Amino acid sequence: MKAEKVAIVTASSRGIGAGCARQLAKQGYTVALLARSASVLDLAESLGGFGMQGSVGSEQDIESLVNTTLDRYGRIDAVVNSAYDPPRPDLLSISDELWQEIFSLLFLSVVRVARYVTEPMIKAGGGVIVNISAADSHEPDPGTPFSGTIRTAMEGFTKMYSKQYATHGIRMISVAPYFVGDSMEEFDGWDVPSDLIWGRPPRYEEFAKVINFLVSDDAKYISGTTIKIDGAWSKAI
Repeated sequence: MKAEKVAIVTASSRGIGAGCARQLAKQGYTVALLARSASVLDLAESLGGFGMQGSVGSEQDIESLVNTTLDRYGRIDAVVNSAYDPPRPDLLSISDELWQEIFSLLFLSVVRVARYVTEPMIKAGGGVIVNISAADSHEPDPGTPFSGTIRTAMEGFTKMYSKQYATHGIRMISVAPYFVGDSMEEFDGWDVPSDLIWGRPPRYEEFAKVINFLVSDDAKYISGTTIKIDGAWSKAI
């Protein structure tokens, strides 16, 4: 079955990934979803697309997702690289194995997706890849050790990739949220500031509308940068 425009969304059974999948489907995209939870299959079916159980940390799962999407729909126009929130252990307690696991999850997943979707996008005349980062990626804090290291590296890759493939009409953007959620109950146990703009974090739908804009032609000159969606929380310029 051919589709007019197709979007891959990873880690999309819930949260930011699911919110992006729903909004992209509303904008006319046929969605191809990947998540570890079986609930991604029901979500994909409800949106008129298809889902796969798997992990963004697995190159085999990424390759299978991309190949299946191309076999079904013949094209890939947009990708949203999302991932589950990593743990927050004490800095020097992190084992080599955990560093490697989170590196694969947050960094290599983006590289691998780019490796498999770039050629199809070139053949189609272009595409957009949006990488979900975090607002503290440029403000290293021992409380979130993987954001200040691995997500920073992912944003560097975003810049390099964008420069290399700009003339092929492919854009890559990183988007760095702070807190995102549909209710404050989702943040039980988290230190959510009381002075957030509008008095609350953005809802998943609100966040996903920014993604919709970034993959649209209205944002065709936005590439190679990281956009903070944090209500002015971060201090970095």
